[in-house]
Amino acid sequence: NCRYREALVKWDEALQLTPEDATLYEMKSQVLMSLHEMFPAVHAAEMAVQRNPRSWDAWQTLGRAQLGLGEIALAIRSFQVSLHIFPMNPEVWKEDLSWARKLQEQQRATKTESVQALAEGRGFVQESIPDYDFESDEIVAVCAAIAEKEKALSAAKTMVIVSASGTVETITEQDNCPATPDETLFIRAR
Repeated sequence: NCRYREALVKWDEALQLTPEDATLYEMKSQVLMSLHEMFPAVHAAEMAVQRNPRSWDAWQTLGRAQLGLGEIALAIRSFQVSLHIFPMNPEVWKEDLSWARKLQEQQRATKTESVQALAEGRGFVQESIPDYDFESDEIVAVCAAIAEKEKALSAAKTMVIVSASGTVETITEQDNCPATPDETLFIRAR
């Protein structure tokens, strides 16, 4: 009767009484999908699959919820598991799995077209990645410069300390005079 919010409350009440019932999680997932709340729907379907991994309808619902999130590859895998459990299910064969595969083909075609358009539009020629000589003088010089910079940064450490009252204090710690905060302060960030 499209009273999805009421149904959701009832499923939650039932799950409090029987938290290991996979069917309740699976039905809750369907209601969440009807409300277009895909992330919670995936979570509920995953809970159903965890509690009963042999439930073909839980796997089917999980696949549908994953499709709702745009996770086509995961959805195909879930539909395949559902078919492995119940291979004679025409709904999964004809509707769910075929639809997910069409979406996957469209996604691949779109990616291919966009890469081709980008290559044509910019005159982009795909070149191979050059093979760098990691022992060349330039690479050694860059590594030495990075090491010197890291050495300078490690010599002067900066901490941001937030007290329990909310005051913020920045402390620069030198190697020869370490400043340790007392027990009333704690480090919130570097």
